Amino acid sequence: MSAKNKTAQWIFGAIALLVLPLILQYFGNAWVRIADLALLYVMLALGLNIVVGYAGLLDLGYVAFYAVGAYMFALLASPQLSENFAWFMSHFPNGLHLSLWIVIPLALALAATVGVLLGIPVLKLRGDYLAIVTLGFGEIIRIFMNNLDHPVNITNGPKGIGEIDSVKIFGLNLGKKLEIFGYDISSVTLYYYLFLALVLMTVLICYRLQDSRIGRAWMAIREDEIAAKAMGINTRNMKLLAFGMGASFGGVAGAMFAAFQGFVSPESFSLMESVMIVAMVVLGGIGHIPGVILGAVLLSSLPEVLRYVAGPLQDLTGGRLDASILRQLLIALAMITIMLMRPRGLWPSPEHGKSLVQKT
Repeated sequence: MSAKNKTAQWIFGAIALLVLPLILQYFGNAWVRIADLALLYVMLALGLNIVVGYAGLLDLGYVAFYAVGAYMFALLASPQLSENFAWFMSHFPNGLHLSLWIVIPLALALAATVGVLLGIPVLKLRGDYLAIVTLGFGEIIRIFMNNLDHPVNITNGPKGIGEIDSVKIFGLNLGKKLEIFGYDISSVTLYYYLFLALVLMTVLICYRLQDSRIGRAWMAIREDEIAAKAMGINTRNMKLLAFGMGASFGGVAGAMFAAFQGFVSPESFSLMESVMIVAMVVLGGIGHIPGVILGAVLLSSLPEVLRYVAGPLQDLTGGRLDASILRQLLIALAMITIMLMRPRGLWPSPEHGKSLVQKT
């Protein structure tokens, strides 16, 4: 492929991404909302791909970092702390309303710290044992969020935290529609552009990491940890770095999810969410960034698309099959079919050596 054709494809793709939400608006904000959530899942899948795809560490508790970021933003951008702590009320009577430029670094740092803390006790574990421990960690975080409403009410328990501020950038409130020359741009469309910018930054960081010495060290650990250690790679530090880097993307995505929804509760961070994020990475192609993006977009949008298929099928059975159960069944069948036909994923990474062949 010539450089001119490649440039034209990039320009066409950029224009398509920018115009997409404006087109979807005509069919209703629900479709733009699906695109917004798809972008958040892309960010989550790319973060997990660092841990699973690059370093080869199976993490089934990744949703915990998503929850940490979401609850951090919820506590800092809602009346929750002011209503339950007198000392906080005296210092911040109107609550903390931090800007985006403070929220993103805070979410990133907090989630990365939690990721490293998780990584320390599981350094010697691999495979199924690592998956079980990380799964337990994810559930512990969810249970904590569910029960930290007494004796001191921090997370408001199963009722969740509401009245969360929307994101404001340079005085622009993304929670309200914007009118430009008589054309209304909805709130969900404004969030789309914010999430798209964050996803592009995430993709850029992932590509830079993949081709860096750190990325090569992660892949060496994934292929053969003993050989990597013999070559002088500090496997302990590299693993902790993988957990921390992967978790940081989850934390930022969680903070954006809380701002977008305006409400968070423990039910949003169940084990099923972790399984779905792992499935996105595996379905798209482990360790391959375009494949992971494809898997995230497909699996996040497929349930909504199948909503229109499950309804008529429910009517055909006289209502005996519940539409939500039928939708999950169709998703499972689609995933099984794809994995049988494409065991390495829809868009797998090039085999060893093939990616190094000079392009003509």
